[in-house]
Amino acid sequence: MSFSPPLSETRLDPRAAAELVERIRSGDRAAEARLVEVFSRPILMLLDRHTSGRPEAQDLYQDTFRMALDKLRRGELREPERLAGFLASLARNLAIEYYRGVARRRTEADGEALERVASPRSSQLGEMLEAEKKRVVLQLLGELRVERDREILFRFYLAEEDKEIIARDFGIDSLQFNRILHRARQRYKEIVESRAGGLRLVRSATSAIICFLVALVA
Repeated sequence: MSFSPPLSETRLDPRAAAELVERIRSGDRAAEARLVEVFSRPILMLLDRHTSGRPEAQDLYQDTFRMALDKLRRGELREPERLAGFLASLARNLAIEYYRGVARRRTEADGEALERVASPRSSQLGEMLEAEKKRVVLQLLGELRVERDREILFRFYLAEEDKEIIARDFGIDSLQFNRILHRARQRYKEIVESRAGGLRLVRSATSAIICFLVALVA
């Protein structure tokens, strides 16, 4: 599996992170600039990878810091020493929500496009099926009620991050991670089983998508 952007390497020590958060909560503009200075590059790298280098990474980057500053000014970060994890989680959740919206808007249009293709080349069909599978998976992930479930499944299965890195970000050990992952997979499986019959999947792509979803939660 690939490694995540070096947010952990950029992370301030707990005391410095807490001080920076407190300064931002108090309205210190210099502290806000410092936040962007320290975390700008790793957050952009994270989003660039999760969007496969697409232009929307820049928009998500701006949204990440805008929302982060709003939350920090209101004092919503209860564990200021975990500032880096807070920023990374926010960025990933924005990416998930973005692609969930894309999935809703494009599923119907892509379905019509697939049905109009009379004799597609196998590579072209494969690319369309892969894109469709990812959109459906992201849409279903967005339906999980527990934020931690969404993030762990997204990072482990779709972003292909090492479980040691994910566990470290959550402050848990490998055994705890496996238990949480198992429960998240079970919740995801329940959504797949309840939604599979009602999803507006393209007829020619349905079997491939369902196989992918079943493999993910098997």
